This record gives sequence, structure tokens and C-alpha cells, in this order.
Amino acid sequence: MNNIFVYCEIEDGKVADVSLELLTKARALAETLECRVEALAIGHNLAGIEKQLAQYGAEVVHVADGAELAPFRTLPHAAIICGVFKEEQPQIALFGATCTGRDLAPRVSSALHSGLTADCTSLEIGDHSEARTGKEYKNLLYQIRPAFGGNIIATIINPDHRPQMATVREGVMKMEPVANPKAAEIKTIDYKKFLSDGDFAVKIIAREMEERKIDIKGSPIIVAGGYGMGSKEGFDLLYQLAEVLGAEVGASRAAVDAGFTEHERQIGQTGVTVRPKLYIACGISGQIQHTAGMDGSSMVISINTDPEAPINKIADYAIIGDVNAVIPKMIKYYKQNSK
Repeated sequence: MNNIFVYCEIEDGKVADVSLELLTKARALAETLECRVEALAIGHNLAGIEKQLAQYGAEVVHVADGAELAPFRTLPHAAIICGVFKEEQPQIALFGATCTGRDLAPRVSSALHSGLTADCTSLEIGDHSEARTGKEYKNLLYQIRPAFGGNIIATIINPDHRPQMATVREGVMKMEPVANPKAAEIKTIDYKKFLSDGDFAVKIIAREMEERKIDIKGSPIIVAGGYGMGSKEGFDLLYQLAEVLGAEVGASRAAVDAGFTEHERQIGQTGVTVRPKLYIACGISGQIQHTAGMDGSSMVISINTDPEAPINKIADYAIIGDVNAVIPKMIKYYKQNSK
């Protein structure tokens, strides 16, 4: 009762990174609340899945394992989650802000009348005082996310309804295994009691899956360009620099909207979140919509003609100059010193 639940996305026996990130964050929240972390695994052929989840802090794993539960379909998964939540009464429920999570979490929230905050970038525990009534609330989940186009950071609370629900984007939270993991307790869900024939109205006839051609999330070095690169041709400089550094190329939304590069390379609030060891920001002003997706980088180097550009405030090193002059010199330097 009143523990933290994490819905885990599973494909071919592998837990999605975003679910492991949420388990990592749930551990910190649970330590503050002095409660347990519980994982919810729904699918087929899930034997041993609790070992993966225990590595990242799941103390209890609720498992619904059946051939009809994979691949993912919204209605049966939503029905099972609602049934489990009604029985277990968690105080917090976390989902990834993926295609699956964005489909599933609102249905669960609506059915339970619990409320939901989407696309959170931070989760904290804190208190709240209601100014109008004077009522005091303890240990609420602060659901923090950019709002109004990223111009402000909003802290949202849900004081009166449970569970407090949030979706969190992949890469926003750190994914860290437990130093000394313990075996998780397994609870088998009698899922058929939660389902009806109507939950299987949708039939999956075939699935077409394609590997991502561009995946910048795992790159240790990222060279990112903004609107300041000037053109699609200007972006060629970034690919040349990335080649000598063994890096991947990223972009701001402004550069993507201008057609300089593909959307898959977009970093920020409406793109991907990255945490490379080195992030080189070229011609990027550094608005909050972009920095929300890269401010976890270990080292940031900015190249910009504007000394007052916001990106310079979070950069470890700021190079004030024209990217078209600076980048060729960097390429030449690295080529000479890599021999």
C-alpha cells in the first residue's frame, strides 16, 4: 500500500531504458518517503524479468504473463494496470513518455480520476501549503516540467487524488544500477479477472519494425548545430568535425525547422535528451527548450558570435567567433594531432 509503482516497457525480454531510468529515480523518491519501489511487467515470456528490474531497484515485481498480452495493446494493458492500482493503492505511478506511455498513462489516469502530468523533466518530494484554505500537505510529488513553450518551469502537484501520476521522457533521469541488488519479490497478477472481451477488440495482424538509422542518445561526443550554422550546407562542417572526433551530429529545433538536418537529430524539449561526455554547441543560442535536453552533459563547449548567448552561461568553455572560421581550425587541429 502507498508504494511507488513504475510501469516497465518490455520488448523481446528487454526492459526499455526509460523504465530503468524511472526505477533509478523511484529509488531516490522512495528513500525520502520511506516506502518501497514496485515494478509492473505485462507481456509474454517474462520469466526472469525480475532480475533485470531488481538490478535497478525494484523490490517487488508484479508480473502479468500471457500470450494475449504481447505485443502491446492499449486496452488490455490499461485494464490490468487499473485493476492492480485499485488493489495496491500506490501513492505514485510513473510511466515513460514514449509512444506506449503517452497512450497508456492518460487512459489509466482518466479511469482512476487521478490526474497526470506529462513530459516531466524532474521529480522531487516536498510539502505544500494551500493559501486559500490553510491546509498543509506533506510529502507530495513535485512534477516539474517546462511550460508555455519552455519559457517557464512549472511545478505541478496533485494533493488530493492518488496515485500521483507522471510521464517522464527518456534520457531525462540517470540510469544507475544498485550497488548491491537484492532479489525482488515476485507477485503474479491474476490478470484475466481484470479483462473483458471488449479489451481485445483490436487485433494485431502484422508488425513492421525498423532499426533507428540515427541514434544520438548513446554517443559520448555530440557536435550540435543551431540556426546560426546558416544553411544545410553549413551543417556539412559539423559532419566533418564529427568524423574526426568520432562523434554524432545533433541539432536545435530551429535548425531542424529550417530544414538544415533531420528531426531524428533534434535535441531538447521536443527532441531527445542526451548526456554525452562532450557536447559542442555550434551556432546555438541556448534557449531553455534546447538546454533542457543537454544540460546533463559532462562538458559543454559553445561556439557563438554573441558573448551574451544563454548557452555560454552553462558552457564550460565558450569560444566567441564565427562557426565557419572556428570549426575548420578545429578540424585541422584534430587531424594533425590524431596522427
